[in-house]
Amino acid sequence: MKILSAGRPSSRAAAPAAADPRRWAVLAVASAAQFLAVLDVSAVNVAFPVIGEEFSSASAAGLSWVLNGYTIVLAALLVPAGRLADTAGRRRSFLLGLALFGLASVGCGLAPGLSWLVAARIVQGVGAAVLVPTSLSLALPAFPAAGRATAVGAWTAISALAASGGPVLGGVLAASDWRWVFLINVPVVLAALAAGVRLLPDPAPGLGQGRDPLGTVLVLVAVGALTTAVVEAGDWGRTSSATLGTLAAGVLAAALAVRHVRRVREPVVDPRLFATRGFTAAALGLFAYFLAYSAMLLAASTLCSDVWGWSVRRTGQALAPWPCTVLAVSALSGRIVAAVGDRAAAAFGALCFTAAPLWWLAAVGDRAHYAAALLPGLVLAGVGTALCQSVMFAAAGRLPERRMSLGSGVLMVSRQAGTALGVAVLVGLGGGAHRLGLGTLRAGWVFAAATAALALAAALTFRRGGRGEDGRIR
Repeated sequence: MKILSAGRPSSRAAAPAAADPRRWAVLAVASAAQFLAVLDVSAVNVAFPVIGEEFSSASAAGLSWVLNGYTIVLAALLVPAGRLADTAGRRRSFLLGLALFGLASVGCGLAPGLSWLVAARIVQGVGAAVLVPTSLSLALPAFPAAGRATAVGAWTAISALAASGGPVLGGVLAASDWRWVFLINVPVVLAALAAGVRLLPDPAPGLGQGRDPLGTVLVLVAVGALTTAVVEAGDWGRTSSATLGTLAAGVLAAALAVRHVRRVREPVVDPRLFATRGFTAAALGLFAYFLAYSAMLLAASTLCSDVWGWSVRRTGQALAPWPCTVLAVSALSGRIVAAVGDRAAAAFGALCFTAAPLWWLAAVGDRAHYAAALLPGLVLAGVGTALCQSVMFAAAGRLPERRMSLGSGVLMVSRQAGTALGVAVLVGLGGGAHRLGLGTLRAGWVFAAATAALALAAALTFRRGGRGEDGRIR
């Protein structure tokens, strides 16, 4: 299959794809894997204090790797794992990653000590890095181009449900035993494996994609070092030599990686990805969007728990309208995109998302006025999540099939980097305090509104118009 140029797709690529009769089952398996990967961030965050009580003799820095080891490894391996899946086969990579994730979950749940738990979490991160980009790249080709917005909408809804519902599930499970937060993954993994072996398509591996060991190392170091600097800055100190040195190493590796991929015939990240219409805007838009998303989710949770003094369970219930709105709007996202086009749908979603923190700035105070103050912003955020994410992640569906996993991996790096940095910024605005006050949350909402506005600017660069019969933007 030939690489598509930015403006002239080949006649073969332009032909409408036949709908796979198994497409919804394939999407369900892919979404289950995505659900687990996201859940093991949000749910473990809630269970973290209980884990710390069991390993009370461990240092705070050592305990932090229960969270940070997963985050760093996941972010660092997304692009190489996506490239490997495109080369070796997406179905094989997906099933291997799923099995690895399940075994690591058992290791976490049975961990006799902190070192074992951290090691198992790192292996979980490896499995998740293989699952996340291949889940989307396996599902998208099963749908015709005109139906991919609907597919990504469903995939996005499941991801948002895991992110927003994770604190509730994590709190309930941790109240019994924190080990259940990990062991609950096992039956889901087994069911997904059984279904995946029977249902997942087995597309031919990408041809002509050579190995690029130096580029792979540079990408690993760049993403890993930058993510480490962000997530560890709170413990190391934002101006410490460790933080600044790690940050400098990441920036240098990123600069060398950019230079390298422009000179190598088959680089680990093909620059031609960014010639595909809308892909660059999607990558930048997702980064800005998740800066706002992570800060808004943490701020809303903190408002309920720390400022209003609600329990973990009540806080989770209070945030439920966000994922519920995502589920409702995602069911209509395909029709909305078909009716108004990618640009209008993404821009309206980003506009709603920008309006959410602005509403909270105007309406939220020290006293709990949930229905009038917090709830409207949650609904606006849900509408924005459903429309903005579905269009931007669907940009991976415009790539040639042999590069879909790599493209998905690049978009997921935008998500992970934005998520980690958004949380770090909000915590940094609080000056490192363990409890964030309303003043800090207000500053966080200003930051979220500004970064959501950047996502809106990226959405406005999408080509105007709807889709033709072949599903391509006109």
